[in-house]
Amino acid sequence: MTEQRERGRADLRRAAERYLSRPAEGIETRHAFSFSGHYDPKNIHFGPLLACNEETLATGAGFEEHKHRDTEILTWVVEGALAHRDSRGHAGVVRPGMVQHLSAGSGVTHTERNVGGADGPVRFVQMWLRPDEFDAEPVYGLRRIEPGAGGLTLLASGMARDEGTDALRLRRGDAALWLVRAGAWQPLPELPAAPYRYAHLTTGSVGYRTVPGPQGGGRSMDPGDSIRITGDAFADPVAGESGAELLIWELHSAH
Repeated sequence: MTEQRERGRADLRRAAERYLSRPAEGIETRHAFSFSGHYDPKNIHFGPLLACNEETLATGAGFEEHKHRDTEILTWVVEGALAHRDSRGHAGVVRPGMVQHLSAGSGVTHTERNVGGADGPVRFVQMWLRPDEFDAEPVYGLRRIEPGAGGLTLLASGMARDEGTDALRLRRGDAALWLVRAGAWQPLPELPAAPYRYAHLTTGSVGYRTVPGPQGGGRSMDPGDSIRITGDAFADPVAGESGAELLIWELHSAH
């Protein structure tokens, strides 16, 4: 094993590198992975994470009814409000400070729209995760989160250690999604350890070293940037002048 593999890697992907699609009027999507008509065989997934889309829906715009199956779908709203309605009778409005989970299981159709009466766009991050339980009954969950002590909040998890917590339950036993917040110029809290971690910056900025110690180069993240982390990479992260908010996946499997 090479020294680089032992030390891990922090693979920074800039927001501008995302594939841009406009599937319908008023909808703009920026994709982190291969998606629909955009196929890159070297960029299909990171661990069990299949998609991390930055979505913007203009006033009155939205995704018409479409179907999902055997996918864990997590949604975090950055600005505005997103209205969800599905074929299993679930309906909800997702606003900043709330996390939504749709476990598509054996199959569910749904719509996603900028909430009626909005006077501006809704911006949100939507992430798709491969489950390890298939053809199950679809499940829906919506939770308003209370920020955890120290800036680290568990949003959703399928791990046994997190049973009994307020986190939404995933059908994936080796994955968890965290919200990380830090004030201006403050270090990020200690992040959960895992062989694979995926960090997406929603607001603010972050400076960090690529690996621990003097050999780690200094890098920075801006909104929309993401990092695919293996091992002990992504060292000494510190928020910038306006603080930082990140979504971080803790992943214990390569697939």
